[in-house]
Amino acid sequence: MATSPLSHVLGVRQSLSGKAWQWRGGAMELSAGLDQNLLTELLMTRGVAREDVARHANPTMRDFLPDPSEFRDMDAAAERIAQAVLGQERVTIYGDYDVDGATSAALLVQLLRELELDADYYIPDRLLEGYGPSGEALVKLAEQGSSLIVTVDCGAMAHEALAQARDAGVDVIVVDHHKCSPELPLAAALVNPNRLDESDVAAAHGHLAAVGVAFLLAIALVRTLRVQGYFEQRDEPNLMALLDLVALGTVADVAALHGLNRAFVTQGLKVMAKRERIGMAALIDASRLSRAPIASDLGFALGPRINAGGRVGESTLGVRLLTTQDPEEARAIARQLSELNEERRAIEREVQSAAEELIASQDNRAVLTVSGSGWHPGVIGIVAGRIKEKTGKPSIVIALDPEDGTGKGSGRSISGVDLGAAIIAAREHDLLVAGGGHAMAAGLTVETGKLDALADFLDGRLASDVSKALTSQAMKLDLSVSAGGLTTSLVETLEQAGPYGVGWPAPRVAVGPVRIVKADIVGQDHVRIIAAGPEGGSFKAIAFRSADSEMGQTLLHRSAGRRFHFAGRVKIDDWGSRPQTELHLEDAAFAD
Repeated sequence: MATSPLSHVLGVRQSLSGKAWQWRGGAMELSAGLDQNLLTELLMTRGVAREDVARHANPTMRDFLPDPSEFRDMDAAAERIAQAVLGQERVTIYGDYDVDGATSAALLVQLLRELELDADYYIPDRLLEGYGPSGEALVKLAEQGSSLIVTVDCGAMAHEALAQARDAGVDVIVVDHHKCSPELPLAAALVNPNRLDESDVAAAHGHLAAVGVAFLLAIALVRTLRVQGYFEQRDEPNLMALLDLVALGTVADVAALHGLNRAFVTQGLKVMAKRERIGMAALIDASRLSRAPIASDLGFALGPRINAGGRVGESTLGVRLLTTQDPEEARAIARQLSELNEERRAIEREVQSAAEELIASQDNRAVLTVSGSGWHPGVIGIVAGRIKEKTGKPSIVIALDPEDGTGKGSGRSISGVDLGAAIIAAREHDLLVAGGGHAMAAGLTVETGKLDALADFLDGRLASDVSKALTSQAMKLDLSVSAGGLTTSLVETLEQAGPYGVGWPAPRVAVGPVRIVKADIVGQDHVRIIAAGPEGGSFKAIAFRSADSEMGQTLLHRSAGRRFHFAGRVKIDDWGSRPQTELHLEDAAFAD
């Protein structure tokens, strides 16, 4: 039955993690089978009007794609690249070393090749060059013959570097999605929905990843060349075939999955399932997926492998994999990325352990800022995310370099706290050498002597926003079921309202009451549970990275004779011979 969004789910006012369980919206208690209105309810609790449910239930490009010309400088960028195609100029795509940068670069490289222009690409080394275009690199590319450089997923704040490029006589087009300052860098064109002077239509797409902006540029470029008669004697490229790259970059960059991004990912997954991109197929195989990828696989299986190249290996591996036409090379690169991903995990554990020791003394801080010498810069973003998940506060992790007296940092934020804007403000207050980002993530370079001042500045600027965000935190649930209601049919119905991600949260399910039949630790610190309901239905649950938490310790050692309510996201475990439902446990509460 439908319930009030203000009522407490299963009566839980304070869980083992200290949260009240509340309905996300007009959620449902499923007491007997699946409710036919479940899909509609899921969409409506994510902001969809009832009359718009059909469009959002099957998001298509036709229904959500804006006219690229609505974006400032889009037509100028398309015209300049079209000129390069027609004149067979030397063009270099300058990407970032993460998944969004790699997929953006791969998309434009492939498109230009299909337009019969063999474009180069340049991905900076994370350790030696850092984030964003450097003036030295841009000038060197110009000296090597590039007359046009297109930066993707970077460049919005590269004022000095782009000025040097202009002095060297090379045109630079910036394709980005990060926060912009009021004064834009000098460029032949700067396409970014987060420009402060953007139109309302374009600004409404500020949640796009850079690869999404690059795809809109691809549409604009093909349209420009069509008007100029370029395709009178040649085939137009199939732009829809690029959507697998857009889907991967969008999910891996944790872009909000609503509106156009949901269409990108929905349609991109269909392209990915065809396995027509040689490098993508090799990546899927290296990830040991025996089925077509779903949205969560992009963030947890494929994306981390691409990222590993930029974090602890060779920064160009991702673009090479996604653009190669050689199956043998693709398999070799995919294997190498998997090995680097395992190396990255080991490094990450060491840095995380050291960082968590430091946050113990920061309980009174609204923004947690930790730093250390010898920390690998390639994993600090992941560690910042882990600390944010564990503490519920925005977190910044900084790797110090004693040789030059600076530190490179990466931050992750919580909903309702714009970390990127705060980092830009810190830069404007001369607290940073460089810095930028977006609401949920940011990067920075800081002088060691300004670490304390930076921490105080961020704490003071964001304390109110963090307090409001933490006060409003509750465990939001979409439906409750009995233990026997956790079926594969339920999972399949829930998936129909996807794809899920930031801004479009996966349904969270309450289950109870249940008793714990068995609880143990698997892996490093995951708690695995077999639970059963009073009617006899049993299921497996797993609480990731929770063995040392209050919830984990209670479930492992203090469950005898007690009944519990569980909350989490239900998945299909397809590793065995027969698919089974599994609850990814996020919270628990005593049922009596």
